[in-house]
Amino acid sequence: MKKTEQVLGKTRVLIVDDHPITRSGLAYLINHQPDMIACCEAKDATQALEGVLRTKPDLVLTDFALPDKNGLELIKDMRAVAPQVPILVVSMYDESLYAERVLRAGARGYITKEEGGERLMRAIRHVLSGAIYVSEKMSARILEIFSGKGSTPERSPVEELSDREFEIFELMGDGLSTQQIAERLHLSMKTVDAHRARIKEKLTLKTTNELISYAARWTASPRLGPSNLGK
Repeated sequence: MKKTEQVLGKTRVLIVDDHPITRSGLAYLINHQPDMIACCEAKDATQALEGVLRTKPDLVLTDFALPDKNGLELIKDMRAVAPQVPILVVSMYDESLYAERVLRAGARGYITKEEGGERLMRAIRHVLSGAIYVSEKMSARILEIFSGKGSTPERSPVEELSDREFEIFELMGDGLSTQQIAERLHLSMKTVDAHRARIKEKLTLKTTNELISYAARWTASPRLGPSNLGK
């Protein structure tokens, strides 16, 4: 974990990403703002939680995919230990599939990495002001979902999975076995099997092999929107 010297009066940002080059790029961008500084860098969820407690940042900037923990679980853990610290997720994954989940988990915003530095700084300042940041398109979609007005936005069957089911689905797509998933999530194999059965039902799949194949193709194409991945 790398800690940068704190500067009085500057907004302190903790950066969480498992790619060193990405962390360096984000730190460079933040440190070149006149009123911000990257106070800490973390390569995984464990270091991120340690960094939050040790450096008490004003904002956490985190990737969704981390080597030791799902992004949703990290958000919930951070909210438990530092509820006052806003979290902005910066990810390569499709906003339509992840933004709603991270907001429900307690994050204050979601932006894709392809948006670029200018939009990222706008998102950071938006979140620091106390507001929630998502794209205009996603904002309209979320409002429609929660207001119940207008036509119902098209939703992928994957979006109907609970957060735990979604996490297991992703790990299946990464090739993990039931035993490996159980160990990773600190669950019993029986519990994982029960979740897997519900996932199959929600995705209208008949066999475990169909589910594994679907999960693998979905995980390999994380940028695809709700209607672009067939069974």
